[in-house]
Amino acid sequence: MPVRRDTGELETYIGYRVQHNNARGPFKGGVRYDTSANIDEIRALAALMTWKTAAVGIPFGGAKGGIEVDVTDFSRNELESLTRTYTRQIAPNIGPTTDIPAPDMYTDSHVMAWLLDEYEQLRGHSPGVVTGKPVPLGGSHGRDRATGHGCIDVLDEAMRRRRIEPSDTTVAVQGFGNVGSWAARTAAKRGYRVVAVSDRHGAVLNGRGLDVASLSEHHTETRSIADAPGADVIERDDILELAVDVLIPAAVGEVIHAANHHAVRAQIIVEWANHPVTPYADAALTERGVLILPDILANAGGVIASYFEWVQNIQQVQWSETAVLDQLDSTLATAYAAIADVAKDRGCGLRAAAYIVAVDRVAVALACVECSDCRAWNAVAISPRPER
Repeated sequence: MPVRRDTGELETYIGYRVQHNNARGPFKGGVRYDTSANIDEIRALAALMTWKTAAVGIPFGGAKGGIEVDVTDFSRNELESLTRTYTRQIAPNIGPTTDIPAPDMYTDSHVMAWLLDEYEQLRGHSPGVVTGKPVPLGGSHGRDRATGHGCIDVLDEAMRRRRIEPSDTTVAVQGFGNVGSWAARTAAKRGYRVVAVSDRHGAVLNGRGLDVASLSEHHTETRSIADAPGADVIERDDILELAVDVLIPAAVGEVIHAANHHAVRAQIIVEWANHPVTPYADAALTERGVLILPDILANAGGVIASYFEWVQNIQQVQWSETAVLDQLDSTLATAYAAIADVAKDRGCGLRAAAYIVAVDRVAVALACVECSDCRAWNAVAISPRPER
């Protein structure tokens, strides 16, 4: 993709759109602008989207897109040019019932607005072609907080099953960006005691509980939690080793690994970030009795809200924020129950159970194409494959 920079130089970048599986519905997945967005990374994330949408029971498949580029020094004009060029390249392969992009790393609602506008210049009015748009262009109320909100929904379900009250629970949140801040705010609103948060600049701690609302205002004003009032400053990485009940890694992947898993003292880990716990650490922590709420479930709030946005676009309606969040709560509660039941029946962890549910649902959809006996299937139960 050739893009003219503000300096007049013409630079060429490589972009991707990988479509993994659409047995259960249109391809669905975000678009990221980052140097990590190589073909192997995009393929892996496209597959993950297939299993994530299936695990939470929404009728989408899996896809992912990205441009291998560092946009941190791009002007707004350069970012728009990059987005429109990318959209023209993938336009023949996306559409409201074909493949629906969304924002991801270093992309946001403004980028989705450019993508939508460029696509509509080619294909006509098509608000359902992309989600994560600004509300005036057909975006959904509540979309900005959905992923963080959904993270706490999943935690709530785990706590109900363990019969633990939020007021008796301390929480640390690693990462205070859009998702981490909403997770912290939602947790505090529901009665959890959020005692520590971190961002790329540092971390703060208050054993009696942070004033998350004030902390969010401070972060908005300064773009940092450093020197936030009413809290003690601690080393950024120490947040992973605090003696808290719940740890929410909401920043980057593989932060809990072979070298540090022994120092993790939380009894519940909610994986908002993608794969924040490595397989080795996962096995070791699980053996110690730590409950890990896997990323495939814990960070699915965003794609569920994207589904709601798409439904609104298709039906030409707009829901209130309350309606969106109520539907999100209900969808995640149902998904958690199905996955937890499989974990209990199979004697496995929630991560394995989530993949069992997801792969089975995709397999059912694929098998139904070749099977005429609809009585053989139960839409929810994990069932054996019928004879053809």
